[in-house]
Amino acid sequence: MYQSQEAQELRIALLQFSPKFGQVEANARRAKELCSTIEPGTIDLLCFPEMILSGYVFEDSNEISPFLELPQVGPTSQMCASLARGLGCYVLAGYPEQLSDRISDVTDAISTPGSSIVGANSAVLCGPNGYFIGNYRKTNLFATDRTWAKAGSGFASFVLPPPIGRLTLGICMDLNAQPPADWKTRGPPYEVAEYALEKDVDVVVMLNAWLDSGEDEKDFGDIFDWTTVEFWATRSKPLWVHLSGSDSSAKEQEESKDEEETQGEVCASDRRTIVVICNRTGEEKGQTFAGSSAIFNMCHSSGMPRIVGIMGRREEGVRSCGVPVTLTGYKTGPSSVISTKLSR
Repeated sequence: MYQSQEAQELRIALLQFSPKFGQVEANARRAKELCSTIEPGTIDLLCFPEMILSGYVFEDSNEISPFLELPQVGPTSQMCASLARGLGCYVLAGYPEQLSDRISDVTDAISTPGSSIVGANSAVLCGPNGYFIGNYRKTNLFATDRTWAKAGSGFASFVLPPPIGRLTLGICMDLNAQPPADWKTRGPPYEVAEYALEKDVDVVVMLNAWLDSGEDEKDFGDIFDWTTVEFWATRSKPLWVHLSGSDSSAKEQEESKDEEETQGEVCASDRRTIVVICNRTGEEKGQTFAGSSAIFNMCHSSGMPRIVGIMGRREEGVRSCGVPVTLTGYKTGPSSVISTKLSR
């Protein structure tokens, strides 16, 4: 049965660093070293970026094949399970999944012309006792993914105990508009945000390997990739746009209100969605990543996205913050998974 609405604090930790390409064991050691600063029992949710142990810029299926992992038993799943047990929290991380012997996987690998599908760009979710909760496959593939990966069939939501509630998971390009729309558009369709509204989602988590915009160096330097942060906020517009259609940019709201005021704000609509963007930093094969991982407190119909935590453009480390939440979609009982297929 549904519990009554109750205000709580959701404690979120983002891990952002620059993995060494193809050095899975070294990257796992580095990730655990950075997480050693977190005291057990002090966070509810720990997020890692997309394909964080393997690296991201693989040229084709041959290059990525040695790094594909099976769910639950691969190095990323094992790292997440270990950290979840040690810290007593939920842990999310992206990894390159090895396709199974399931008929659907085999059929797709054979029937896709001009490509060699060997895996999926995926994410794993583990619970506080180290148990496996679920897996998600990236639905909207970037050009780099399409050389080797099978697309997922739609977004996944996980119904978790308070203070998390109903959590929707996406990976990087999933935040962009899907074909036939222009994937670079800031306007509609807003698939992730509209899905979150439809499913009454409490938390949206995006695990990213998002490229640097190459802009803002003069104004912000190494501090933030503000062009990218504003794009993320704009792609989440249905979660905060005012009913009148008016809105303010993330930059304007940062200048007008400090973090303490933002976190304590009471939503007039009594509904908010926490949007977590966990991105990697560093360079890989000539590609530069944006870093700037951020947590947004998006009060529905407020007309303004609120940033409650953000990391630097080239910062490596862990950033934690607490965000007030009011859960309306939590069901008592064990964790459950809700999947929704999208038309493509």
